[in-house]
Amino acid sequence: MNRILIIAPNWIGDAVMSQPLLAHLKANHPLAQIDVLASKWVAPIYRSCIEVSHVIEANFEHKKIQWKLRKELAKKIHAHQYEVCYVLPNSLKSALIPWLAHIPYRVGYRGEMRFGLINFSLGNPNKVNRPPMAEHYLALITLLENEGRSSALDFVNPALHVSLDAKESVISKLSGQGIGQQAIYVLCPGAEYGPSKRWPTEHFAKLAQALISINPNNHLILLGSKGDRALGQDITIQAGEQKNIHNWCGDTSLDEAIAVISMSKAMVSNDSGLMHIGAALHIPQVAIFGSSDPHHTPPLSSKAKVLWLNLPCSPCHKRICPLGHLQCLKGILPEDVLNSIQLLR
Repeated sequence: MNRILIIAPNWIGDAVMSQPLLAHLKANHPLAQIDVLASKWVAPIYRSCIEVSHVIEANFEHKKIQWKLRKELAKKIHAHQYEVCYVLPNSLKSALIPWLAHIPYRVGYRGEMRFGLINFSLGNPNKVNRPPMAEHYLALITLLENEGRSSALDFVNPALHVSLDAKESVISKLSGQGIGQQAIYVLCPGAEYGPSKRWPTEHFAKLAQALISINPNNHLILLGSKGDRALGQDITIQAGEQKNIHNWCGDTSLDEAIAVISMSKAMVSNDSGLMHIGAALHIPQVAIFGSSDPHHTPPLSSKAKVLWLNLPCSPCHKRICPLGHLQCLKGILPEDVLNSIQLLR
């Protein structure tokens, strides 16, 4: 294979989990050009993958077919004469472009009535016994690759590389706010799925206070989307509006967020896309799980510590705690997280 196209997942964490598939494809086909079609939201992840030659950004909108846009993209992609396309999302619409572009080998999981659009497929695992997402994507390689070659390469954890432009931008911003590069801790209070995945802001605030008490030169940078800015403000207020706490939620691009995380001493996050980025950058981290299952979406890094109470009611996979107490997260105390951070160092 000389030209390979990847249709990217729609979530940041899933995009990070697809990197081992890229690594295996590049190892098996070192001269191949691997391009990725991705939404603008996840495109920075693939710009951080050394296996990717070109990222094709598209203005995809959630739950919309966008037939005209997909036809236009298919026409442009057809001109590149890709031989193989790996379609990572399970949706019908994600399989339309490679089919319209007449890519001969279209690989993916069966789902959403896309028979014919995908012509090399695996059955989706059931929800009870789901494998980790990285292994889920990696399994697709067995459909086309010679068994001996694909099995010769051991599973590798996701790995990302930092854009030099993004790093320079972050260094300038840190310098402008008087933040030393040697004493940065990153806190990520958000989780796109909902409140049942978010550690309480009062716990984040107490953790921030403790880290500053240990060393007054420590700076806490809060990262997340614009939707997380209110969470960051709440943490800052509850921590006493200390000058060493910086709410950057919504103020960085994803490329810059990757750079900030890469420069941190440690990070604390919920089960989120930023958690997976921290793992792929091999940063010491504490990952807090509540309603989700750390066996399915763990941070794949030897420097990661997962905190999960494994209560009888979890994982419930609900956006809001169905029992109304959120004990799966409230029961993980700031001192538990602080102790874990200190053990990681």
